[in-house]
Amino acid sequence: MREEQDEAGRLRAENAELRARVEALEKALAERSNGHAQNGAAPGHAQNGAAPEGAAGAEALDALEGLPTAVPAVLHWRLDGAVTYWNDSAERLFGWSASEAVGRPLAELVGAVPVSAAAARAFDFAREESRFAATTSACRTKGGHPLLCRWTYAVLRDGRGDALEIAALVDDAGDRERREKTVQGRYQLLLQLVDNARSSIFVKDTAGRYVLANRTHAQMLNRHVLELIGRDEAELGAVDPGATAMIVAKEREVLTGGQVMQFEEVVPVDGTQHHFFTVKFPIHDERGTPIGMGGIVTEITSLKRAEAERAALQEEIIFAQQAALRELSTPLIPLADRVVAMPLVGTIDSVRAEQIMETLLSGISSQGAHTAILDITGVRAVDTHVADALTRTARAAQLLGTRVVLTGVRPEVAQTLVTLGVDLSGITTLSTLQSGIAHALRHARR
Repeated sequence: MREEQDEAGRLRAENAELRARVEALEKALAERSNGHAQNGAAPGHAQNGAAPEGAAGAEALDALEGLPTAVPAVLHWRLDGAVTYWNDSAERLFGWSASEAVGRPLAELVGAVPVSAAAARAFDFAREESRFAATTSACRTKGGHPLLCRWTYAVLRDGRGDALEIAALVDDAGDRERREKTVQGRYQLLLQLVDNARSSIFVKDTAGRYVLANRTHAQMLNRHVLELIGRDEAELGAVDPGATAMIVAKEREVLTGGQVMQFEEVVPVDGTQHHFFTVKFPIHDERGTPIGMGGIVTEITSLKRAEAERAALQEEIIFAQQAALRELSTPLIPLADRVVAMPLVGTIDSVRAEQIMETLLSGISSQGAHTAILDITGVRAVDTHVADALTRTARAAQLLGTRVVLTGVRPEVAQTLVTLGVDLSGITTLSTLQSGIAHALRHARR
């Protein structure tokens, strides 16, 4: 019983301690959000080195702010200095709330104009380029506490391209430990983002040595990431010398030209041809001097194989369609024992004339036909070319011992054939297919 009472007392004490810590954290958070500082000190800073009230809560809040995913202070202001945007992190940094800051001159709030109107107009980059610059200035908080701030900024423009306002991320550059922690945290975020990309991502110096590479690129080269750093393509020997020379030449072209290049390339890796879509670009320092080259390489081998398979399948489909069309355009119909008919429709060109002859002769041979009817009722026009095709087909059939009957000869067609001087000797001509069939059947009964 005594042990149970002791355990209950211990739990009550722990609960009380936890409640006290929660209350301290809530109080510290409220003080920072409202920008209150004791005796002129900045939010979260104690005067004369004494620990502020709720120190445990403040330390916990510092830990939260130090997380890599913490949103930095973001400010926007027009060229005349009026603030247009002020986020919660800016409130925690300077002590002013958004409702107090928006619409007021930035210089009144932080004691500085980090980017002049002239500098903003000179920042001549389009929004889609996502270019930015950086500057440092001495500032102050709402309570008058001095801050050394680093401003990473860009100039936003309107539809005409005129400078509209300045957008900036602000860091406390005076707190070296916090700044290093922030930079390290953001680096880790970027590294995880890059490492989980499906494309190969890397950076090389001007000598072609790897400075950074993600996991996908290392896996593609069958290396550990640390095996790449400090080495160039020749040292790694992951691809054959010819491909290495091609890669180096392209990267030299990127550095020399100073322009982004996009292209497809085929690189043998471990004896297998791999297809890649590659983007390579120069990397510059703050003065615009080239200091290296970046690359984003996406393997498209599977896509290329799928495209090749699709193209081959399309060719098969086209071939099958053409074969079906040939059969439809030159149908050979068995009418009776050793009697076949071929009704022709449409226009007859040189290709189709060859198909007609090939189909008819093949059918005559396979069926041992003694009579073949060529019906031209549906032929649009009979000219020299068509007449020549028909007579050549008839002559070829006669060489196989087959009688040829030409049906569908309308009066105007007969006149055309006479005018053209077509030799129809040995070919029976009739006006309709029905009469042609009757004629063939009479001869078949003899």
